[in-house]
Amino acid sequence: MRDLRVGFGYLMKGQRWAGRHGKSYGFGLLPGLVTFVLYVGALIGLAYGADDLTAWATPFADDWGSPWLGIFRGALTALLFALALFLAVITFTAVTLLVGQPFYEELSERVDRSVSPDGTAPESGLPLIRELWISARDSLRVLGRVVLYGVLLFACGFIPVVGQTVVPVIGFCVSGFFLAEELTAVALQRRGVELKQRLTLLRGRRMLTLGFGVPLTFAFLVPLVAVFLMPGAVAGATLMARDLLEEPSADADDTAGDAALPPATA
Repeated sequence: MRDLRVGFGYLMKGQRWAGRHGKSYGFGLLPGLVTFVLYVGALIGLAYGADDLTAWATPFADDWGSPWLGIFRGALTALLFALALFLAVITFTAVTLLVGQPFYEELSERVDRSVSPDGTAPESGLPLIRELWISARDSLRVLGRVVLYGVLLFACGFIPVVGQTVVPVIGFCVSGFFLAEELTAVALQRRGVELKQRLTLLRGRRMLTLGFGVPLTFAFLVPLVAVFLMPGAVAGATLMARDLLEEPSADADDTAGDAALPPATA
């Protein structure tokens, strides 16, 4: 239980860090805003074209009489849009991290420098294109795991009682775990920690990971909320990554604002 509180504490410390470093917070907002605009545009386009898409996909129903044709295609259109919303929610973080890789790398480095006893931050030394490739590859691997768990939990959802009580709790825990993995990956990947090692680290401190990831999962169900929490989430995940690797850190709540940060390294 202590690790649950500590994990949630890192989430709060990250938000406070972002609040105390206004320039870094504004810098970290940009990728989320760009991704949000892209998602909204795609959903608006789907809303306008969903009826035509459904009609194109169901030519066998063209000869159905009223009201069955309207009911059938209306239900499919609603299901299509609901599926799109679900996919938007579960992929928003991964896509935002991919789009904002350079931004979040810099933000994470600023957090490291602000709490490191010697004012330095680990660097990967890899070209940007290589970092983007590794991030995209790992995100796809994580997404594959999430889809697998999602299918299993969906099937278990039909079990009476258990499907309506235990399964949703497990679902949020699974989502929280992998959300924490995606966010800590920004700092851990920069330290050369591969996906398999990252998962091992997080499983070794499972309660810490869930204490950080599950509350964030609830908040991230609303993509616009995710935009404003993302910089603090990256900051908190960086602080948690330092804990997982047992790196010494100053108290993040005692650090000053952007003006007191050590200069960025080239």
